[in-house]
Amino acid sequence: MAERLLVRALNGGESTKIVTLNGKKMTKMPSALEKLPGLKALHLENNLISKVCSEICALTQLTTLNLGNNLLEEVPEEMKYLTSLERLHLFGNRINRFAPAACDGLRNLILLNLNHNQLTSIPEEISRLKNLTYLSINHNRITSIPRELCFLEKISELQLNYNRLTCIPEEIKFMHMLQKLFLVRNNIEVLPERFCDLINLRVLNIAGNIIRTFPPGFQNLKLREFYCEENPLFLKQPVRAAIKQDVWSLQEITSRFIMNQLEENNPFLMQAIEGYPEVKNTLSKGRECAICGKFFLTTWMECVEFVSPSKNWKISRNLHHVPLRILICSFKCFNQRGSNLFGIAKVQSK
Repeated sequence: MAERLLVRALNGGESTKIVTLNGKKMTKMPSALEKLPGLKALHLENNLISKVCSEICALTQLTTLNLGNNLLEEVPEEMKYLTSLERLHLFGNRINRFAPAACDGLRNLILLNLNHNQLTSIPEEISRLKNLTYLSINHNRITSIPRELCFLEKISELQLNYNRLTCIPEEIKFMHMLQKLFLVRNNIEVLPERFCDLINLRVLNIAGNIIRTFPPGFQNLKLREFYCEENPLFLKQPVRAAIKQDVWSLQEITSRFIMNQLEENNPFLMQAIEGYPEVKNTLSKGRECAICGKFFLTTWMECVEFVSPSKNWKISRNLHHVPLRILICSFKCFNQRGSNLFGIAKVQSK
């Protein structure tokens, strides 16, 4: 049957645009594909193919390639020759790596599906997929999101469900076009502070992680759907914190003074700091106190403020309050907090 379908396709010559050989128990790709340079779509799903043939390099007009549910172990280097490719389906294989140059020629790729594979990381080279808008790598073993992925400005949907992620990089703020983000069943503890810069985000699913609070401003996201069940979110219960005297290191005292002077545009310090890049880098890590508005570096207390979820959100049924992560610079400010701000008994001092 597979041979007969292929012969029919070959008889069509350059007029053949689609070849479908799904579920034919094929162990290798037919080398005769090189005789179909006008091919637009190639479907080889549900076979036993373990390697991409070199002849695929001739298919420079191919826009869709489906190799789902085969036996591939890598995203092969031959992909770089498919310069017109827009949709690449590689789900359900044994892929655990990208060949070094696999992404080089895929400048027109808009969809990449790598669900149900064995990837432990996403290569930095993925940054070459400049037109990628949909990326799905569900059910793999990914442990981290490379910052390079966050610079793919056209991505509108990102799916990383059922992986081993523990955090999200701060650089996610650059994904301005992101509309749908799925991070179900990972090990994520916190969302970065700049997560709230995702102004186009409309669907967020973080169910089944270990998140307890959300960054300040999270309630202002224009979400339509938000799911966070099976996270150990803080409940609206006061926690009594012991009041201590603030003791700061000399570095902390100096850093606070400089940061707050810089905020007031002190011309002397603004000019002087330009000559000390290491100091400038240290001060860039400063935070702003939610109570007094002053800047601090390493001594802070973490609190939680509870706000109501937006009425425009479609949410998990049991979500009555959204716990926001709030940072305070001292016990003095903690004593001046409002009635809806609770300490969570975590103090850091260096």
